[in-house]
Amino acid sequence: MRSLIRVFLALLCVLASTLLTFAQGSSSAAPRILRPIDETKLVQLTGNTHPLARAEFDGGPVQDGLFLDHMFLMLQRSPEQEAALVDLIEELHNPQSTNYHQWLTPQEFGEKFGPSTADIGIVTEWLLSHGLQVNAVYPSGMLIDISGTAGQMQQAFHTEIHHYTVQGVEHIANSGDPQIPVALAPVITGLASLHDFMPHPLVHDAGAVQKDTKTGRWVPSGWQPNFSFSYSGSEQYDVGPQDFATIYNLTPLLKAGVNGAGQTIVVIEDTNMKAADWTSFRSAFGLSSYSGTLAQVNPAPPSGSNNCSNPGTNGDEIEAALDAEWAGAVAPNATIELASCADTRTTFGGLIAAQNLLNSKTPPPIMSVSYGECESQLGSSGNALYSATWQQAVAEGTSVYVAAGDEGAASCDPDASYATHGIAVSGFASTPYNVAVGGTDFQDYADNTISTYWSTTNGSGDLSVKSYVPEMTWDTSCATSVLFKFEGYTSGTAFCNTTTGKKNFLNDGGGSGGPSSVYAKPTWQAGVIGIASDGKRDIPDVSSFAADGLWTHALIFCMSDTSQGGVPCTYTNSTDALYNSAGGTSFAAPAFAGIQALVNQKTKAKWGNPNTIFYSLAAAEFGSATKPNSANLTSCNATNGNAVGSTCIFRDVTKGDIDVVCSGTTNCYGSTSGRNGLYGVLSISSSSLSVAYPATTGWDFATGLGTVNINNLVNNW
Repeated sequence: MRSLIRVFLALLCVLASTLLTFAQGSSSAAPRILRPIDETKLVQLTGNTHPLARAEFDGGPVQDGLFLDHMFLMLQRSPEQEAALVDLIEELHNPQSTNYHQWLTPQEFGEKFGPSTADIGIVTEWLLSHGLQVNAVYPSGMLIDISGTAGQMQQAFHTEIHHYTVQGVEHIANSGDPQIPVALAPVITGLASLHDFMPHPLVHDAGAVQKDTKTGRWVPSGWQPNFSFSYSGSEQYDVGPQDFATIYNLTPLLKAGVNGAGQTIVVIEDTNMKAADWTSFRSAFGLSSYSGTLAQVNPAPPSGSNNCSNPGTNGDEIEAALDAEWAGAVAPNATIELASCADTRTTFGGLIAAQNLLNSKTPPPIMSVSYGECESQLGSSGNALYSATWQQAVAEGTSVYVAAGDEGAASCDPDASYATHGIAVSGFASTPYNVAVGGTDFQDYADNTISTYWSTTNGSGDLSVKSYVPEMTWDTSCATSVLFKFEGYTSGTAFCNTTTGKKNFLNDGGGSGGPSSVYAKPTWQAGVIGIASDGKRDIPDVSSFAADGLWTHALIFCMSDTSQGGVPCTYTNSTDALYNSAGGTSFAAPAFAGIQALVNQKTKAKWGNPNTIFYSLAAAEFGSATKPNSANLTSCNATNGNAVGSTCIFRDVTKGDIDVVCSGTTNCYGSTSGRNGLYGVLSISSSSLSVAYPATTGWDFATGLGTVNINNLVNNW
């Protein structure tokens, strides 16, 4: 008997030690778990089943012993705490407040706005009672990292994990919404990762390009994945770092020493990259004289077992390479930190990396994220987790730039031939706490003015552009007005149903934008002509060039890992060196993160959510709907090209749209069913055409506030 008592006491000590190890949250918050846990009285966590976890794809339950590691259980603060946090974030960004720029540490964040330590202890004990491993409770008090078998998850959360086969790809996912005891409902939002439908990188590969020995221009080489037709034959006028610096007026800042010195930009990934590619890229494009460095890290959590395994390299390496290279191209003296964790069976490695950094003792000043997933596919808990993650970031002073997407206004249909899910935006980008970065294209080819803006030979660092180039929306679909008019048609519905339209332009590629179905309009998204009076968070906020080659322009980067789709980019033979060429808002997000590094250097400060500044500057430049600044709207119109106003901070993109081809009845005008059914175009209404969405004066869903003159932006910040 004494022996059994000693064992029992030892187990109690282990349990107590475990609970103390994971004690996080607020010591001052009132407990909200006020009744005993009764496993027979349950509440459903609605909106937490992936939309593709459907009966027609169901292959039955997985084995009970299937181990699922490092899942995230999302907690929630009280409504009073949430209101206080929202108010504080407003004050942190208000120069008139005594709290202005008094950024929080992760520990302060958890103490002020986390659930009570007692409640977190009860939840932790409940998880352990079902045999689940509690790996870490984050200092924010909002997230618990857990592991366990499918059987243990079913016992605790009353949902089975099933096999699903979708378009020939095997997946696992919960077959129904989880359930928890009613007593725990006040502090648990849901499980953010019970499936392996992972987010996708927002890069559109335009294939390799080669430097022509006679002209010095970039020409396509080998496979061209996105288009089977090119207006310009073999000539490409691709954008390198020196071109970017000229187009967006970065050069004066670099000459003045505003180059990112002393700043760190984190690019969030789920893969590593070859460090030699960074060096090759910088050497090839005139950046090697700067002292910026690349660091690759696999950040561990601040406590508990390590959930950040080294991912090595994988199919997302192209994303990691271009993110790191282009953040460093804009801020060439900055430290670029590629932060990556391996994906677990159900959790995106990039999210693990972001959480571990934001909960560390020194949260990064700037983050760039080039992955996405539409709001409905993230589900209630997924949306809540990304919102809470970026919310914590801005409370700590971290500026988060997120690629808006590459699917027009149809972000639930990535890389599809046509949209079927209607208007949707990325839940990574649609929160009120990040900058959503859209994409543009150049209109010089469509205007027959290539020679006005591009030299026939390349200069130092392969500079070939002459000046700012007129910009339009980035859209490669048959539905877009620029393309169907160029082809001689009066509508997208007409062109998309022609042989040429169906053969060459049946895709939904283009910069993304649209209204959120989750978030209300933030207070700072106001005061600028064009902003929709819809009460919703609308994206994008700003844009940058992101085209992938249709109108002869894409971006150059270096990724030489042939096992992951790269091509040699050693540049030892300058007339025959192959480089990667691509597009996507994947380029735009790290470029804007680089711009933020210049701002931080110039102002010697961190800025949290930069949108408070962007919209304030745009309101002063463009005016409001009731008091538009007509002179500036004319002078700053991007169609002016090299005649655009020299004092403009924003270049207002007004040509084109982000409309895409579609099929079905959801936000799809002109589509008919049946054997000989017709394709339609994405529209706000399915019964009458209301294009989703055109570029207009001021802010719009196509490009947000437009693109920027970097020198003017930084000097007017």
